[in-house]
Amino acid sequence: MVKNPERRRLLADAGLRVLAESGARGLTHRAVDTEAGLPTGTASNYFRTRDALLGALGERVLERFAPDSAVVQRLAARPAGRELFVDYLRYILERTTAHPELTRALIELRLEAARRPGLAEILGATLSAGYRDDVAFHATTGLPGGALEIALLHYAMDGLLLDLLTTSIGADVTPDDALTAFVDRLVG
Repeated sequence: MVKNPERRRLLADAGLRVLAESGARGLTHRAVDTEAGLPTGTASNYFRTRDALLGALGERVLERFAPDSAVVQRLAARPAGRELFVDYLRYILERTTAHPELTRALIELRLEAARRPGLAEILGATLSAGYRDDVAFHATTGLPGGALEIALLHYAMDGLLLDLLTTSIGADVTPDDALTAFVDRLVG
């Protein structure tokens, strides 16, 4: 069977919706077929095993989260400083909350990767590349903070996203106030 890249993306996007809605236990080839509106067996033709399906979902979610290079270029053209740093984090938050189901699916995939070394390898490589891109952005724009501060901001952003998209701790802090505090406290 000839593999159709568009159908593969359609199936992966359907799989991400299933994963976000039903969790890893609800993710089956049949559920993906149903979500995509395709005949039973289609997903298993494209992703023979559960690991192959999860790997494809990992690749697709990170592909969909990729930053828009035009936005990054506009940000990079601005003068370095606190406002640029805050706006960069706002852009990350905007990308990860515009489609909350994608972030929920990524959280599910990261949890599943803790139990599946092959998935951990796929996700880990891509997540690490994103982190390195953020470190490079900061270095080229002259923003304050180094690799450790960027890692700390990633950890803080992950916690903020978890709170926004799951059961909240109820801290009564707006996401924007949290972002601003992250920058002010971590890099001054």
